[in-house]
Amino acid sequence: MSDVEDSPGEQGGFRPSRRSVLVLGAAAASTVVTIRPALAQTAGSVLACEIPVPAQNAAGSFISDDGRLVAAGTPGAHPPLPRPLKGEEAKQLLRSGITPSGVDPNAAQAYANYIRRLQAGMGGFTCYASLQMRR
Repeated sequence: MSDVEDSPGEQGGFRPSRRSVLVLGAAAASTVVTIRPALAQTAGSVLACEIPVPAQNAAGSFISDDGRLVAAGTPGAHPPLPRPLKGEEAKQLLRSGITPSGVDPNAAQAYANYIRRLQAGMGGFTCYASLQMRR
């Protein structure tokens, strides 16, 4: 049998040459090298995404302790955040209860509950959904 040409195997199956196997191996290795940086960049962008609390279309609404939007000035409700939460901040808040800097610790749980209630089409949902994906 030749190392250069593809040939039938002993039982009639296809047996690739050494050269074919090496070419396929090289192509697979270059694919891995290309994809890994892209995945790392994706993970980094997820942590840098933003979740406005509340979404821009509900600006001015307050957040109740259970995460629902309520009218401004509702007793026991918390004012909106002055800035969106970064993905990393939201991740730490949701998983560990770590309050982001500049956020009222008493309101942090209400904001976490608001984020958990996000649905498709709401501002910040894509970021929240990305945080839920296992890496």
